[in-house]
Amino acid sequence: MDEAESLSNHFLIAMPQLADPHFFHTVTYICEHNSDGALGIVINRPLDIELGDILKQLDLDAATPAIGSTPIYNGGPVQQERGFVIHKPKSKVEWSSSLKISDEITVTSSRDILQAIAEGKGPEKSLIALGYAGWGAGQLDQEMLDNAWLSGPADEAIIFDTQSDARWKAAASLLGIDINTLSSDTGHA
Repeated sequence: MDEAESLSNHFLIAMPQLADPHFFHTVTYICEHNSDGALGIVINRPLDIELGDILKQLDLDAATPAIGSTPIYNGGPVQQERGFVIHKPKSKVEWSSSLKISDEITVTSSRDILQAIAEGKGPEKSLIALGYAGWGAGQLDQEMLDNAWLSGPADEAIIFDTQSDARWKAAASLLGIDINTLSSDTGHA
């Protein structure tokens, strides 16, 4: 698969008829997509826990109540005990386990970024998730052919600045689509 075919740094927008409870009405940010498969993080499923709860488990303290009340998202059904931080890159700062997706977005999965966020020294904007969505070789490509998903280039404003309950419709509107009027039927002329 060449870079032009990759869905890295794209949104996967669940079609309205996608009934899988893990992905119903979700927006998934694709971090990696190649011939071996794909990895993404769901960005619009907040959990009933906050960053302060996670920090307590790690014996870390939040510098401010606002930091402690940061929402945590259900990133997907795989390895839900594993944390991921989608964030804006911070100049001259490197975390021990980061993957630069684009000039605007990096994903980090190491504890050091959580410590920096807790201390108020983390990235300017971030989204923290537990778990991820994973697809084996060719699996996502087949789901795309089966009309399970729409895809389009990611927009950092939807990740960081849009309310979580509005992200599904907002991501579809980037493509000029009113998601509520879509049909899964395909036809041939």
